[in-house]
Amino acid sequence: MDSDNKKILEPTSSYAEQVLQDDEMLRQLDGYLQMQHVYNAAIREVTTKLQILDEEFQCRYDHNPIHHMEARLKTPRSIVAKLRRRDEEVSADSARRHLTDIAGIRVICCYIEDVYRIAELLLHQDDVTLIRKSDYIKEPKENGYRSLHLVVQVPVYLSHRTEHVPVEVQIRTEGMDFWASLEHQMRYKSSRPVSSDLQRQLRECAEDLAEIDRKMQRIYKHLQ
Repeated sequence: MDSDNKKILEPTSSYAEQVLQDDEMLRQLDGYLQMQHVYNAAIREVTTKLQILDEEFQCRYDHNPIHHMEARLKTPRSIVAKLRRRDEEVSADSARRHLTDIAGIRVICCYIEDVYRIAELLLHQDDVTLIRKSDYIKEPKENGYRSLHLVVQVPVYLSHRTEHVPVEVQIRTEGMDFWASLEHQMRYKSSRPVSSDLQRQLRECAEDLAEIDRKMQRIYKHLQ
């Protein structure tokens, strides 16, 4: 084979760089896929625990403290955006180290007391470790937002190892969830800015719903 043919077959430096970049992208993609599998498993672990607690309450007290649950897994796009906002390395390993809300569960309860009851029972389990607790019911956010946030860590048993995975659990009443959903739509999905007057009205709505929650709790206890 002559030298000219050899030159044609030899990869250029730009081609070699592209191959390396493609290999790195595939490794990153594989890392995200593996991470999604593990965090999805953690969501199922916590969801199952909560379902069992709810069913037990139905059997023992004829009352379901949990109205319904919603689960979500952050998309790779959201993970990348959050890592960049925090000026952290963008990779699956970096996401595992720096983010605790990749896996999330929202638990909607019937009454305020149910919120704290479910949180207490979940944290009482031997394989659940509390990482962080933020009580926005006792101390609402400035905009009126109310919810109990827990970041818990649970074991996920894989074929060749055990991973301890964080899951963010938000526990709130139907009234709190109703307000939070509408406030989110108005604030983040509207092209118009939220004026100070509208912010005040939103806080007032949050207070009104909180008072309804308290009244419904009193009525329920009276009827027991």
